[in-house]
Amino acid sequence: MPLTELPRHVAIIMDGNGRWAEKIGKPRTYGHHKGVDRAVEIVQEASDLGIDYLTLFAFSKDNWKRPENEISIIMNLMVDSLKTEFQRIVDSQVKINVIGNLNDLSEEIQNALEDITQSTANHKGLQLTLAISYESREEITEATRLIIQKVLDGVHKMEDINQDIINQNLYTASLPYVDFLIRTSGEHRLSNFLLWQSGYAELLFDDKLWPDFSKQDFHKALNEYNSRERRYGKTSHQIKQKVFAV
Repeated sequence: MPLTELPRHVAIIMDGNGRWAEKIGKPRTYGHHKGVDRAVEIVQEASDLGIDYLTLFAFSKDNWKRPENEISIIMNLMVDSLKTEFQRIVDSQVKINVIGNLNDLSEEIQNALEDITQSTANHKGLQLTLAISYESREEITEATRLIIQKVLDGVHKMEDINQDIINQNLYTASLPYVDFLIRTSGEHRLSNFLLWQSGYAELLFDDKLWPDFSKQDFHKALNEYNSRERRYGKTSHQIKQKVFAV
């Protein structure tokens, strides 16, 4: 089935690396290595297809609760990947952005992230956003604090606060709302990821663990998106009338 309409903004919760490794008798960290390989592949495919925005949930704020050894390996893998694996992405004119509480990260990782965002700042291709040490409720809380301070400073009046102003104070201010959100590993929850931004997103939960989620699975997911009718509160008849009018 041809892809007749691509979502402008795709978000992916890349879940299941550790379980994938355990399933084949390997250390959980082996799964994270394979997960990075899969991420690079899917990013490249999204770029080749012409998707405008892709946001990947790379490391949750809650992931800091994991064993220290696993966190250390994940962080080292993140630095190595930014310097090596993601070079292929950089060469494809992908622009890389990072959201989350970056103060939680080591200076080395912060510097690596700064280097790659600066080096790709003028790229015109796919905009890849990495959510690292991210949680949506913290993001919304921080945006609320910023808006209150702006009201106190006279930048905004209380009665002027609307959804646009809230959106402008989120980490994702430069991104459009999510059209399509995919989660792998068979879990059916958002896990505090882009809650505000995904208010009207189409959701797809795939049973495959992330390292097994191939380009073909990505195409299958996009075909599923193509088959859905996005009504935004309207009736199917209203949507079809608008299409025929065009």
